[in-house]
Amino acid sequence: MAFPEDHAGGSAGVQAIETGLSILEALAAHPQPMMLKDIALATGMHAAKIHRYLASFARGGYVEQEADGRYGLGEASLRLGLACLARLDAVRLATPIIDALVARTSHTVLAAVWGNMGPTVVQWRDAPHPAIVNVKLGSVMPLLSSATGRVFSAFLDRKHLGTMISRELRLHARSRPMRYPNDEKTLAEMIDAVRTSGLGVVNGDLLAGISSVSAPVFDHNGRLVLALTVLGHEASFDTHLDAEPALALRHAAGQLSGRLGYRVKNAPA
Repeated sequence: MAFPEDHAGGSAGVQAIETGLSILEALAAHPQPMMLKDIALATGMHAAKIHRYLASFARGGYVEQEADGRYGLGEASLRLGLACLARLDAVRLATPIIDALVARTSHTVLAAVWGNMGPTVVQWRDAPHPAIVNVKLGSVMPLLSSATGRVFSAFLDRKHLGTMISRELRLHARSRPMRYPNDEKTLAEMIDAVRTSGLGVVNGDLLAGISSVSAPVFDHNGRLVLALTVLGHEASFDTHLDAEPALALRHAAGQLSGRLGYRVKNAPA
């Protein structure tokens, strides 16, 4: 069966559905239930027209009306949202973003998730001229001396870290010269720096001559689900926060977080 084409060359849509969706999007974008006049202001539509759509949405459970007359999303909308989130796979969604990040920075990129032993590398993409490192898929990154680990140390709930941080602090304190961070005070300084900048950064801390920058990826609940890390030779890798690797990484991590439903207002404390 042939479908009519619109003027832009794509399949013609149903204007009434598109209008209704714009109303739902307005409700979704607002943190609290909205008065009818506020929905009209947000959508640019007449209140009487919006009211007819709201009545239909309410019958289907997609919209609920509060006792004070305000409208918010209903249980049916919640089920749709949860079904969509359940189908999101952070590692799968990261693949094209990692490829684009390698192309933009010309540096090696990895993705790590939290595993039983700590931050575990689940994706690895070499640059055209890769840095030679003894890290591969399945490698577990240290929490305190890798950029990836510092992101997990800063943004993952401390209860998930167990005794791992304490053990690494003792190792750092016993090394000669002592490695940073090596006690609770310097650990707190490091965590504050990562949270403030939104990036974990190391310069040869883990591997001599290798620098790296890592950024957190959050889900719709503001939970850390993955870390993206860019790394390269110290001589050609600029770790400054306003340099290209950091800027590109921030953009990539923000893009992936957005795909997972994260919004800034959900940021962890």
